[in-house]
Amino acid sequence: MSDRRKTDVVPDQVYPPAEDSFLLLRAALREVRPADRVLEVGTGSGYVAAGLADRATGVVATDINPHAVACARARGVAAVRTDLFSGLSGPFDLILFNPPYLPTLPDERIDDWLEYALDGGPTGRAVIERFIADVGRVLAPFGRVLLLVSSLTDLDAVRELFAQAGFVSFIVDEERLEGETLYVLRAMRDLCRVGT
Repeated sequence: MSDRRKTDVVPDQVYPPAEDSFLLLRAALREVRPADRVLEVGTGSGYVAAGLADRATGVVATDINPHAVACARARGVAAVRTDLFSGLSGPFDLILFNPPYLPTLPDERIDDWLEYALDGGPTGRAVIERFIADVGRVLAPFGRVLLLVSSLTDLDAVRELFAQAGFVSFIVDEERLEGETLYVLRAMRDLCRVGT
């Protein structure tokens, strides 16, 4: 088996590239700059991070799932096992995240590693809330965030979370699927509010 085919095989416990992954990579390829230090949070298979590897100064990825970290490393991605960006100091110019966004009730949990890629808590925003609350710590002063959000997660509520954290956000791409619409939000610090 060729090295290329080995990296295309995704273990059962790792979220495989799907429409949301393709959409996030498409938006990231338009956004990334050659001088950027890029962080992909929750890299899963490493598909998005690997797609940016030759487009930026450096690309680092994280995942809480050890199987995902191994899969991303097999793609040549510098991957770290951690929760979101815990333990990283940055700064990063571009931070990407395809979070777990499916609204999930406690009795719907599947209790395996793949659940970390899917379970967004009752509102679908549990992990997104933690991400937005702390992303400024590792983001460069003029850095940008690309966050994938589903219509199932309430786009306006996510944009309000960004606003409360001192960021402006707007939609840079979207794709309609059966039963939901996926959006990529681009967020940056609201420089009009800095120091106020």
